[in-house]
Amino acid sequence: MRTAILAASAAAIVAASPAAASTKDWDVASDVGAAALGIWSVGVPAVSGDGRGALQAGMSVGASYAVTTGLKEIFPETRPDGSDNRSFPSGHTAASFAAAASIYERRGAGEGIPAFAIATFVGVARVKADKHYWHDVAAGAAIGTAAGLLLTRPLADRRMAVVPWVASGGGGATVDFAF
Repeated sequence: MRTAILAASAAAIVAASPAAASTKDWDVASDVGAAALGIWSVGVPAVSGDGRGALQAGMSVGASYAVTTGLKEIFPETRPDGSDNRSFPSGHTAASFAAAASIYERRGAGEGIPAFAIATFVGVARVKADKHYWHDVAAGAAIGTAAGLLLTRPLADRRMAVVPWVASGGGGATVDFAF
């Protein structure tokens, strides 16, 4: 039931966003989505008594932040709105995907898939806010997902993983099975 509520909420967020929303609205929406995922990835394990999971999620988000900050210095790129030269890669998207990957790894697909849906929304919102190009968001998603998957250990041995992905030409999901 909780999974259905989370999935419906994520779908409602995307569906309720008017086509004529301003760039400021998209910017705020991406801030809210990224913050919610950060709180979810660290807060839920902490409240549930899973200190190790909270620490791993925090490390994942922190690592994605460190990598994106370094890359912004190495590869300065002007944002689409011209506000500065810190467009590549998207830090909001990286942090969101790191949180989503940690949620997926630690809490399972029931919470992880809706978390990835929200992370995808954050990436789309960053482009709609005129803060990033699609390649910035794709790079952020890859960095964040890698950080979350590399730094978070599952609670139980799982034999299958489904990881959604987005690119400038579309998106999809990668399915990994262990035999």
